[in-house]
Amino acid sequence: MGHWSERAFVYHIYPLGLCDAPKRNNYYAPVEYRLDYIYQWIDHIADLGVNVVYIGPLFESLTHGYDTTDYYHIDRRLGDRQSLARLIRAFHQRGIRVIVDAVFNHVGRDFWAFKDVMKNQQYSWYCDWFQGLTFSKRSPVGDNFNYKTWKKHYSLVKLNLKNAYVKEHLFKAVEMWINELGVDGLRLDAADCLTVAFIQDLKRFTKKIKPDFWLMGEIVHGDYRKKISNKRLDSITNYQCHGEMVQSFNKNNLLE
Repeated sequence: MGHWSERAFVYHIYPLGLCDAPKRNNYYAPVEYRLDYIYQWIDHIADLGVNVVYIGPLFESLTHGYDTTDYYHIDRRLGDRQSLARLIRAFHQRGIRVIVDAVFNHVGRDFWAFKDVMKNQQYSWYCDWFQGLTFSKRSPVGDNFNYKTWKKHYSLVKLNLKNAYVKEHLFKAVEMWINELGVDGLRLDAADCLTVAFIQDLKRFTKKIKPDFWLMGEIVHGDYRKKISNKRLDSITNYQCHGEMVQSFNKNNLLE
């Protein structure tokens, strides 16, 4: 038998939307346990024959969840680590595995290390945590420095995944997600922007902790074959195939 992901029937939950969380986070507000709202959906999801739930993004962010500010804390609009671990156990009791969003290509401007750069400028210890950081020109959003972003969205700051401290910070978070929360796999956001070397290192790291761990990558552009193998991603999203299926089934277009 192959990996369990080969038989996966996946149901996606965007928790900030499903749980009716505020559009913008207030870091000083008390934790709201909105993840508890998902319990009422478990029977419905199980009745559909689903055996994997992909839930995310989950970790602290300012707005939509993909502008991560803390990989070690659940977004206070949703709950905390204990409440997420309980929810995952509830899914496991119904025979449903859980994978979560892992946003490693970029962070939000409120990410603690980037805030240190904004405060201490070129003297920050964390300057090398981010790609393309230069103090020779200003950013379009008024900083005294510029930096690389995801697709020119200046709210999304590209991490330097070649920096050993950055990788250690991310991998320790993943270790906590597996050991403390019970996560069964990751959906790597913007995986087409991640290097093969980073993906291979992450694969080795997760397999040592949980041999049947699943790494699924969001690939939109490029040669899909370069990112998927026994030593890299287990699975990828296929947006080209998705587009063709939409044309065929929704628009009765069987030619394009």
